[in-house]
Amino acid sequence: MAKNKELAEYIMDQLSDLGNVRNIPMMGGYVFYYKERIFGGIYGNGFMVKITETSKKFMPDSEPEPPYEGAKPMLPVTILDDRTALQNMVDEMYSELPERKPKKKKA
Repeated sequence: MAKNKELAEYIMDQLSDLGNVRNIPMMGGYVFYYKERIFGGIYGNGFMVKITETSKKFMPDSEPEPPYEGAKPMLPVTILDDRTALQNMVDEMYSELPERKPKKKKA
């Protein structure tokens, strides 16, 4: 578990120049938000991002795989150590990501 926390801290550091990046722990992993849109997360097999035209462009070598059983495929991040490319990818992905659904108000 500590490995995921360290990875989350490393990713946050790699993306720190962007601002507006946050993560929340979830089911043993982490979900990552940029300007309040989910772009990726840490799962059992590492850091993965949503499949968009941008993420495919930045990581043409990455093979889509589901982060966990029954999930939509995502792209394993292959440019984690390239701070600039990672930031550019996340920034460019933003317009391709769905907006967060507003939380339903309890009646």
